[in-house]
Amino acid sequence: MPDAPELPDQPARPERDAASRHLPVLLQRCIDLLAPALAEPGSVLVDATLGMGGHTEGVLAALPHVRVVGIDRDPQALRLASARLAPFGDRFTPVHAVYDEIPDVVERLGLPGVQGVLMDLGVSSLQLDEAERGFAYAQDAPLDMRMDPTRGRTAAEVLNTYDEADLVRVLREYGEERFAGRIARRIVQAREKAPLERTSELVDLVRAGIPAAARQTGGNPAKRTFQALRIEVNDELAVLARAIPAAVESLVVGGRIVVEAYQSLEDRLVKRAFAAGAEISAPPGLPVVPDTHAPYLRLLTRGAEEADAAELARNPRSQSVRLRAAERLRPTPEHLRPTPGDAASTGGPVARRPDRSRSPRTPRTPNGPRRTA
Repeated sequence: MPDAPELPDQPARPERDAASRHLPVLLQRCIDLLAPALAEPGSVLVDATLGMGGHTEGVLAALPHVRVVGIDRDPQALRLASARLAPFGDRFTPVHAVYDEIPDVVERLGLPGVQGVLMDLGVSSLQLDEAERGFAYAQDAPLDMRMDPTRGRTAAEVLNTYDEADLVRVLREYGEERFAGRIARRIVQAREKAPLERTSELVDLVRAGIPAAARQTGGNPAKRTFQALRIEVNDELAVLARAIPAAVESLVVGGRIVVEAYQSLEDRLVKRAFAAGAEISAPPGLPVVPDTHAPYLRLLTRGAEEADAAELARNPRSQSVRLRAAERLRPTPEHLRPTPGDAASTGGPVARRPDRSRSPRTPRTPNGPRRTA
């Protein structure tokens, strides 16, 4: 069983235990949706976004015959979750990976398939609460925002090397920021004097770039910019576009997948991927639908489920959750199976599979040519 890796080159400091820092969103609903697929002894759930292990702890406690494989790209989260889940012994296996690598992880562990997959998307409680990680616009910190702080480019690198057009693209596509052009212009002007290094600098630039009237509503005006940068730094939407079909392919027939999304861009990808599997793929007008074109997924939720009043009172971070679930009815028809690097089945952009040893994208510098991976 692989061990959770140590976080390299990090100063030793006391850490609060994971249970006191993380309250899983819609935990009981997730368990209820997954339980029918995990009924047999030896069933395996992949918690594809382990975080601090709250959902996995709930599943292991409620279903004592189940084994969980917990995947996370954040070594610190793996360490904290492994400590939290140590009482469950070998029923829990931590794996340091990105969740679009589910098929590789399942194959390495010698599993023919899994009965359940759970994804709790977006930034984790750990990453939000650790000020030095740079995810929170309310606290001054280095501009990092990497979910795996051991590799890849930082938010500072994005801000200081992307040209103005690329910055506009990132803010507009990933933050849905209508003042993207004004903010990008401020960033480029500021970095000509000195590189941007701190989150407080970015917050000030965003405030200056948004008209005063527009700053009066909608909370902190920097939240959309921070969301956009986080998605770009971690390649989140491209990873998700690969991960949903990869997770479905790892499910045995009768297996179930539950996904919790927290912003519209993520939820849209999940919705389209599930809908594609739950629809007849044959041309309209055929008198008989061939088995090869019958749906291979059954939707378990009517639209996206949201947190009710009790959940919101218990856990304010559940306010924006959108939960969707599906069950695998049959193997995916050959003509609909995803191919490496293809995200068409999710309705998202064609996604690249990045080299994990370096930044997945080399942006254009202000004075140099643009290169893409």
